[in-house]
Amino acid sequence: MSVKLTADNKLKKLIVVGDRVLIRPAKESDKTESGLFLPPGVQEKEKIQKGFVIKVGPGYPLPLPADEDDLWKGKEEQVKYLPLQAMEGDMAIFLQKGAVEVQYEGEKYFIVPQASILMLEREEEL
Repeated sequence: MSVKLTADNKLKKLIVVGDRVLIRPAKESDKTESGLFLPPGVQEKEKIQKGFVIKVGPGYPLPLPADEDDLWKGKEEQVKYLPLQAMEGDMAIFLQKGAVEVQYEGEKYFIVPQASILMLEREEEL
């Protein structure tokens, strides 16, 4: 049974790993939608990019307690994660140096570790 890819479901099968974030680059502009200006010198020298967070990974894995009794209990305990600060829908300003550019289904995306994200802009109801 074949499932047809649509704009709504084409990213559903992608799983972002660890502390990484999938970002769709925004159209080039010298300022963000809220009015934060990014001077051309900064964009050229530091290779600063901006884009929309599409998917986020589970976060930073937390070490499991290393009690000797736990060795006999088996592997039923799942890995726990410290969640990322980035959320789907955020506008992210990030260093391109830490990002990996990928093409998926004809569109350009960046896979960015959270450490390369400089700032997030989030639309929230006030």
